[in-house]
Amino acid sequence: MDRVYCPYFDPEYENLSLRINPPRVSIDNTTCRDCTLVKVDSVNKPGILLEVVQVLTDLDLTISKAYIISDGGWFMDVFHVADQQGNKVTDTKTIEYIEKALGPKGHTLAKDGVKSWPGSKRVGVHSIGDHTAIELVGKDRPGLLSEISAILTNLHINVLAAEVWTHNMRVACVLYINDDTTCRAVEDPIRLSSIEEQLKNILRGPDDDGKTARTNFSIGWTHMDRRLHQMMFADRDYEVKSEVLDYDAPSFRPIITVDRCKDKGYSVVNVRCKDRSKLLFDIVCTLTDMQYVVFHASVSSEGPYALQF
Repeated sequence: MDRVYCPYFDPEYENLSLRINPPRVSIDNTTCRDCTLVKVDSVNKPGILLEVVQVLTDLDLTISKAYIISDGGWFMDVFHVADQQGNKVTDTKTIEYIEKALGPKGHTLAKDGVKSWPGSKRVGVHSIGDHTAIELVGKDRPGLLSEISAILTNLHINVLAAEVWTHNMRVACVLYINDDTTCRAVEDPIRLSSIEEQLKNILRGPDDDGKTARTNFSIGWTHMDRRLHQMMFADRDYEVKSEVLDYDAPSFRPIITVDRCKDKGYSVVNVRCKDRSKLLFDIVCTLTDMQYVVFHASVSSEGPYALQF
């Protein structure tokens, strides 16, 4: 029998560029009079823009301007940021956190020790430390959150924290819970099945329209806002016309254009809309969920409006 030889690939090869050229983070408080410049240079990789914007957004920093370039496998960003009071970022701990999170050791900030429970596809349950995270997606209606809380209370479950998004009569919710007696994560499969079944009945509701609740299990620790984006996108809530907001009103009328550059092989997306907290994070999340890569971008917010290209 002839021997077949296959080329050997070092499993650490993908990290070689990062080891040779580790990310560089610079915090500049001297160039601009009213904001701090956060400069990030790194080897380009999928999702890196979202990671950077996520770190700055989680610190409640306002991004007034940004210049994003990723050419030749290299990623270079400059962000103009300020705190919620409009001041420069001067707190030493905040600066050190930004440098650590976006620098060479940024991967060490991820959470470990996530335990998965293979429950139903419609209600995802996974344990994180001494908490259990329950992800719910379904049809929204008045009193739904109260009913969910009542069910958990009757099952002797504490609700430690919750994040809820609603849009176009759909709801996505992440609940962090534990046992009210032991204050530990709920890991008993029989008990988890009971919680899941009762929550599914609540999500269906008396006038279920056939669009059942569903979610995808996250692998490892997932950022809460990021997870809610994924859940709502998977639910395709954007396909339902809103009955609550009047998008014809001037205050709700964003101007979005998409121009195709055939000679350069990419599209130019222009966004002009009312500025708000986490707008850039939401846009980057949406483009990432749609599997688009941002090569170049210029972001500016002047007065009540934001311009993004």
